[in-house]
Amino acid sequence: MPLSARVPELGALELLLAVARHGSLGRAAAELGISQPAASARIRGMEQQLGVPLLTRSPRGSRPTEQGRLVVEWARVVVEAAQALDAGIDALRGRRDSRLRVVASLTVAEYLMPGWLLALRAARPDTAVTLRTANSAKVAELVLAGEAELGFVEGSRTPPGLAGTAVAADRLVVVVGPAHRWARRGTPVSGAELAATPLVLREPGSGTREVLDRALAPYGGMATPLLELDSTTALKAAAMAGAGPVCLSELAVADELATSRLAEVALTGLDLRRPLRAVWPVGRRPTGPARELLSFTRKT
Repeated sequence: MPLSARVPELGALELLLAVARHGSLGRAAAELGISQPAASARIRGMEQQLGVPLLTRSPRGSRPTEQGRLVVEWARVVVEAAQALDAGIDALRGRRDSRLRVVASLTVAEYLMPGWLLALRAARPDTAVTLRTANSAKVAELVLAGEAELGFVEGSRTPPGLAGTAVAADRLVVVVGPAHRWARRGTPVSGAELAATPLVLREPGSGTREVLDRALAPYGGMATPLLELDSTTALKAAAMAGAGPVCLSELAVADELATSRLAEVALTGLDLRRPLRAVWPVGRRPTGPARELLSFTRKT
């Protein structure tokens, strides 16, 4: 299916990310080696293309609008994917000494994997890396089927048939939009109340869903979900729009909590901590690029 005419070109997305990073159109233009008038024209063109304002301009600099923040988040995924594609093509063009296939759960792929892959590329520029994303159950299937040398999953247990090691600690949080009644609540939400409340959740098979299911089991299990979505961005957008409480990794909502676009709900009687694990088939320790990638995860 051809891309929609509303999808901006990669250079425009890179410029928008640079403005969000620097808080200044001028500094973003300098970083990318273009003039400020050209950068302004590119942003205006993107706003016309999308039909929404992306930046708020003032004497103190430029900041993304509410719609612009969402576009920045989506653009980051696109640009990181393009960088990974560029790295892969670069490796394929040259003399290769290895290939590494990795499959990772959404939280790991979005918030941890980019830094690990950049470190691997610096250490092994001739390694061609293929990264796939899937929920934790699918990650386990793909690694067991030999379709990836290394997998990364979320959840309280290592999947059957796989060996693994914890590479990071994570915590699930329940968040709501600023207008939700729980955002102004003075007392924590109990496990029983959370279990009885319809939530906006990841799909079955995700590590997030598995941890929440296990935590709420003593309270009779969770209520029928209000919505099931397979995208972190969609879940956050639903919460900000007031659809209902959402359960996500704290890694995924750090920016929204810091800018008060989402509010964390205090909980009592629940332990929503979880390890993030690298996994591989039992009896086959990672070697070569897989082993080196694993070493970079332990340095973060």
